[in-house]
Amino acid sequence: MKYRMFIVSLLTVMIVFLNFSPILASAKDVYYSNEVAVLVYHHIDEFEQSSVTITPRLFERQLVSLQRKGFHFISLDQFKDFKTKGKPIPDNALLITFDDGYESFYTHAFPILKRLQIPAVNFVITKDLDDPKRPKLASLSKDEIKQMRSEDPNIEFQGHSDELHAMKDGKPMLSNKLILNGKLETEVEFKSRVVQDTRKCMAKLKELNASKNMDSYAYPYGSYDDTTISYLHEAGIQYAFTTKAGLASEWTDSMQIPRINGGSPFVRPHSISNLIKQAKREQSQFVSSK
Repeated sequence: MKYRMFIVSLLTVMIVFLNFSPILASAKDVYYSNEVAVLVYHHIDEFEQSSVTITPRLFERQLVSLQRKGFHFISLDQFKDFKTKGKPIPDNALLITFDDGYESFYTHAFPILKRLQIPAVNFVITKDLDDPKRPKLASLSKDEIKQMRSEDPNIEFQGHSDELHAMKDGKPMLSNKLILNGKLETEVEFKSRVVQDTRKCMAKLKELNASKNMDSYAYPYGSYDDTTISYLHEAGIQYAFTTKAGLASEWTDSMQIPRINGGSPFVRPHSISNLIKQAKREQSQFVSSK
C-alpha cells in the first residue's frame, strides 16, 4: 500500500513538474529552423476587447503556452544579427512586437514580459510623446520608455512614424501623395514629407536611448510600396515590418518582414502555436507553387 502511494505521489510530482517546466515539456518538438515567427500585438486592456485588444491574462497565457511547447523568444538585436550576419538562432524562434506605443504596454505587457524574461520591441508613434495623455487612448511617456529601457535592455522601442500614422482622403499618409492647397504633391514634396517625418520619429526615440540602433520601422496600417521603401531607406531604416503573415528567413527582404497577429481575443493559448504553424505551411505552399 505504501509503495503504491509512493508511486502515485511520484507521478503527481512529475506531472506538475512537466506542466510548469516549459522548456522541458516539448523541447524536442521542432516546427521550423533558421526562421523567425514575428508576433504583433497592439493594446492590452483588462476589460475591453477588439480585433487588436486582449486582456493581460490572455497575453500571459499565450506566452506561457508558447514556452511550454518549445518556442524560444529572441530579441530584436538577435533577429537583426540573424538577418544580416547569419548568426545562429534557436529552433522555433519567436520575436514579440507591439505597434502604436500605447501606455498599456507599460502598465500591462511590460510586467509580464519582464517576469517571464521575454524580449520585445514596441514600434512607437512619436507625435504624442510630449503629451501622452492627449489621445483618447493614452500613449507611452518619455519617462516610461526610459524606465523600461533601464530595467530591461531587451525591451526596445523603434519607429512607427511621427505624424504619418493617419489617413487622408481614405488613404494612408505614408504611402500616398496628398492634396495640398488644391494641388497634388509633387514627387519631391512627397519624398521630403516621408523622409523628414521618419527622421523626426527616429530622432525623438534616439534621445530616449530607446534602442541600441534606431533603424527599424513598422509600416502604419501595413501600407507600403517600392517608393515607400526607398524613402525609408534614405531616412536610415534598414528593417521594416509588415502586416503580412509568414515567417522570416535569412533571405527574407529586410524591408518586408512578415508578422502574425497574436493580439486578437480569438487567439487562445492552446491555438497560438497552430497559428504560427499555419503561417509556416501557407508560406511553404506559396513558395513551392511559384
